[in-house]
Amino acid sequence: MADEGRPVRVRGIRGATTVDRNTRDAILDATTELLQLLIEANDISVEDVASAIFSATPDLDAEFPAVAARLHLGWSHVALSCTHEMAVPGSLPMCLRILLHVNTDRAQEEVTHVYARGARILRPDLLQRPD
Repeated sequence: MADEGRPVRVRGIRGATTVDRNTRDAILDATTELLQLLIEANDISVEDVASAIFSATPDLDAEFPAVAARLHLGWSHVALSCTHEMAVPGSLPMCLRILLHVNTDRAQEEVTHVYARGARILRPDLLQRPD
């Protein structure tokens, strides 16, 4: 990812999506899809990922989202953590979020955050990726 002359920094790259059902397969599928969109949009190599935080609304508890990164993407040496989002009244249900910490030479304004499926409503100010 690094170009000659541009400093490498750790950047936070955000993504969110919704999950259709509270099942292991649905959570893993949605997580894998979102990770792949983030990787593609930001040209991320696993070697550049410092860590990742996965969060889910309290109505998603059938599986840890980080399992998708380990099983489907082979991220066996990346520090991964899962947590629950706050249960704020009126917030988007069945929502899964990812915060990647990536070593990159991209400036903050060059990072692409990805909001997919029903989570597109969370950040209408950002360009949205098509499904």
